[in-house]
Amino acid sequence: MTGVVINDLSILIGGDAGQGVESGGAGFSQAFARAGLHVFAMQDFRSRIRGGHNFYQIRLSERPVYSHSDPVHLVIALTPESVALHQDNIADGGAVIFPDKFEIDEAPLRRRGISVDALPLLSIAQEHGDRVMVNTAALAAAAGITGFPLEFLEGVIRQNFARKGAAAVEANLRVAAAACKVARERYGSDFPYRLRAVDGAPQRLLMNGNQALAMGALAGGCRFISAYPMTPATTIMEWLAALPPEYGVVAKHAEDEIAAVCMAIGASFAGARAMTATSGGGFSLMVEAMGLAGMTEVPVVIVNAQRGGPSTGLPTHTEQSDLLFAVHASQGEFPRIVLAPGTVQECFETGWRALNLAERYQCPVVVMTDTLLASSIQTVDADAIDFAAVEIDRGATLDHADLEGQPGDVYRRFEFTETGVSPRALPGHPRGVYAVASDEHDETGHISEDSANRVAMMQKRMRKLDEAEKELRPPALYGPPRAETTLVCWGSTYGACREAVDRINQAGGSANVLQFADLWPLPREEAARALEACRETVAVEQNYTSQLALLLRMVTGVQVDRTLNKYDGRPFGPEEIAAALGREVVSGHKV
Repeated sequence: MTGVVINDLSILIGGDAGQGVESGGAGFSQAFARAGLHVFAMQDFRSRIRGGHNFYQIRLSERPVYSHSDPVHLVIALTPESVALHQDNIADGGAVIFPDKFEIDEAPLRRRGISVDALPLLSIAQEHGDRVMVNTAALAAAAGITGFPLEFLEGVIRQNFARKGAAAVEANLRVAAAACKVARERYGSDFPYRLRAVDGAPQRLLMNGNQALAMGALAGGCRFISAYPMTPATTIMEWLAALPPEYGVVAKHAEDEIAAVCMAIGASFAGARAMTATSGGGFSLMVEAMGLAGMTEVPVVIVNAQRGGPSTGLPTHTEQSDLLFAVHASQGEFPRIVLAPGTVQECFETGWRALNLAERYQCPVVVMTDTLLASSIQTVDADAIDFAAVEIDRGATLDHADLEGQPGDVYRRFEFTETGVSPRALPGHPRGVYAVASDEHDETGHISEDSANRVAMMQKRMRKLDEAEKELRPPALYGPPRAETTLVCWGSTYGACREAVDRINQAGGSANVLQFADLWPLPREEAARALEACRETVAVEQNYTSQLALLLRMVTGVQVDRTLNKYDGRPFGPEEIAAALGREVVSGHKV
């Protein structure tokens, strides 16, 4: 075989909803991960069950990767539309695989040295199995063209089709073997990009942000989740609901988002570590109850997995446009904490850390993710998911011995304290009985409209923000300390910013990344120092109004020098960021 092995390659699978694009892409990603390659895979799909173009883009490398990368080197097209839509994003010398039954305009592709490989995929699927196995044939053909060992894909086929019985497994294996053989014989010797397994690679997990966040919450003692399904947050609930009974997690499919957050607040009031998960539209419905949690000082974790708005907006695409909303959500003023993990590993840590912060400061904690981070899968070294680091801190929670020894006859649930955090008794002890009201109240919880009490109680609650600010983490710097350009980011844009910085620096430029993950209360002094130490700042955000830049200016008085915004529903790529900065960089792969 001719061709060279490269250490960074991208494959795109395109087709209609219902053709197995997502399941095929996920299975292919799993095969690559088992072969020791690093994987970053994202899906792009429309909000419909069947029809409409979907695609699944997989990036493979022998080194860790944090983002997708363009252009792609191989397109597996299950419809003619897939070729037309992606032909401008195919690398010169790349290839397109498609069933030989449909017609495409090959001339523009061939002029760029792109192989147009019509294969009898449908015929192979029908002959060796069933026509619905055409996506299995297409994936195996991709393995044949790139020289990737078929054994890893066969292992995934055995696992994924086992529940359908031995006959389904064997049929898919026959289809895969035949398609791989035909592709290798016809086109394998001409394709310039090759893939190989990495011997001796460590064990890695393949997971997305939602799975990591749910796993972190479970490790942190979460025992109750209530939610109404809403893309892209739904799989958090699904992951926790699928756990065996011995984990002791109660998962409640609520009738709407208002009920979901009220159930979570009620479960937390009763003593369970509780959370709910939604997207922007559902979060909009939750904000009144979020104020209830603020007034009654009940801890609760709310995950807002953002998508394009307003209203239904772009329900299956990514955006970062709810930051200022989360910071100011609900009427009145009360403490809340806002966190925004930027990687799968950070999602795991945030899962348990958010529960600790909620109980330590007895307030709502909002975790901000988005469609890209929630749904994209990537390889993570097994030791990067650090269960040993998990801590369960329930804050100022009184047990029965504490209640037996407390002075006086009346339990003051909302007692004035220096930190604003009052010792919290869980229901069930006669000396821990107290009134709970959504109205303003006194230390015992009874409703009070007295002006002096109002001032004292407001000051008590808001002191929690001062305490939380001391604990929340300052922005993290990646790259050389005194770079010419600093990319300022939050959430999922971190991956693309990090990759862009690496490429700029490798090309002789000078750049770094300043990542904000703990967003409210913003650690203002550390944030101001970090920003003032930068030579030029560029805020990179998936929204129209540069919400992080506005928040930084509001809190620190420092204005970023430039902004780079994207709000088309598709995530930033590293090449896109570098180009916007006027930097020429080499694509992700190296020959």
